[in-house]
Amino acid sequence: MAGAVEAQLAEIGLTLPAVVPPLASYQPAVQSGVYVYTSGQLPMVDGKLAVTGKVGAEVTPDEAKELAKTCALNALAAVKSVAGDLDRIKRVVKVVGFVASASDFTGQPAVINGASELLGAVLGDKGVHARSAVGVAVLPLDAPVEVEVQVELVDA
Repeated sequence: MAGAVEAQLAEIGLTLPAVVPPLASYQPAVQSGVYVYTSGQLPMVDGKLAVTGKVGAEVTPDEAKELAKTCALNALAAVKSVAGDLDRIKRVVKVVGFVASASDFTGQPAVINGASELLGAVLGDKGVHARSAVGVAVLPLDAPVEVEVQVELVDA
């Protein structure tokens, strides 16, 4: 049975995807006490990247912002896989976003807004978080964006 967070996702036209399987030796998310830390989530949909390349070159900033939203949705799936229920989220503590950037691209914060805005739309005030948006030369599988999320749960 879906809780309030998943109902809110449905209200904005989204469903929680299956957890993206790890690409190497790591877990999609781990819980330590009342915190859940996700691994970096790529914008995978049905097991593959819809878009590859650098933002500001092969990928537009608007496309990348949508991809960051997909990353955040995948992160929520990873959180649920260890927390059991997204309604246990007390707050999103931190979001770190990586943007594979063309050498002259400086709009990383606007790209990662896709993830931040999704978390706000789904979790309200609980989705307000600290954040870093970092430009990098390349990401796994030539993904344009990668997002990791740290959440605090209501109870351990």
